[in-house]
Amino acid sequence: MSTSITRRTAILGSMGAFLLSALDRTFAAGPTSLKIALVLESRTDIGWTRTLLDALEQVKQARPDGLDISWEYTDPLWNDDAENAMRFYAEGGEYDIIWAHGRYSDQVKKLSAEFPDIMFVVTGSGNLPLGANQYWLYKRLHEPSYLLGMLAGRTTKSGVVGLVGTFAADDVNDQINAFLDGARSVRPDVRHRVSFIGSWSDNALAAEHANVQIASGADVVFMLTDNFKPCQEHRIICFANINDQSKLAPDAIASSAIIDWQPDIKWIISEWLKHKAGAPYDGNTEPKWFSMSQGGVDIAPYHDFDAKLPVAVKEELAATRQKIISGEFVVPLNTAEVK
Repeated sequence: MSTSITRRTAILGSMGAFLLSALDRTFAAGPTSLKIALVLESRTDIGWTRTLLDALEQVKQARPDGLDISWEYTDPLWNDDAENAMRFYAEGGEYDIIWAHGRYSDQVKKLSAEFPDIMFVVTGSGNLPLGANQYWLYKRLHEPSYLLGMLAGRTTKSGVVGLVGTFAADDVNDQINAFLDGARSVRPDVRHRVSFIGSWSDNALAAEHANVQIASGADVVFMLTDNFKPCQEHRIICFANINDQSKLAPDAIASSAIIDWQPDIKWIISEWLKHKAGAPYDGNTEPKWFSMSQGGVDIAPYHDFDAKLPVAVKEELAATRQKIISGEFVVPLNTAEVK
């Protein structure tokens, strides 16, 4: 073989390797942006929605997989209005994920097959196990609720604790049972008052129920709704739910059971990227939730109550929290309705 032929072969070999390498980089690069349409069932100042928007902002700043993440959201929508909004987003072709933040499986069911390349996300109880391109996220707050129950058991003077819930739903009942388990773990003779207002956001009705419980002896109340005036007026301890609400009533709220959507968002993004790489959507039919050890839930700081609570009580809660995170202690998951 002549020198010129050998040189040409080497050059072609190098060019081929370069071209293959360039093609590999092109295919491996994947998407660089992610656009999310949020359909909301509550205002942006309500904890369920506020925590999601805050988590999205944090994930956006972290730029997972180098993605430029953006979103827009609706005013609170339900039923046909929610379905119409989802269709509008889907037909526009601009959004990769339609995140319907609440009970929206009925609407997703009408759209998911028509738009198979779009990922639909629903959250919370009351949704349907559709699978395919619907992904179902949950929030289990039984672990931080157990810790708040321990704090209630250590601080109640009357031996009666109250709980004002929204609905007797699966993901409300688990909190109530865990709270009572926690209280009785440190004070076995604790009695309770439980009531449901039948609404996600009727603060006036929540106050009425809290006042009734306080009048019947409750001197620590877990408000799974957003009204803490009864606790302030009667100068008793309250616990808040979903997000840290201490600023609303710093003289009454000792702590809160809080959620963080960052693990959920990152999981959704990873599932979406799998689809973009060629895998079919494989939406979960059992609700997906992230535990305290996974960063999905926790208890809020004590804020103004930090100096008021006994050191031994705070150390007890901190030790139990670490046992939950390590797996040494598992908080029972009980979804039975409490009377």
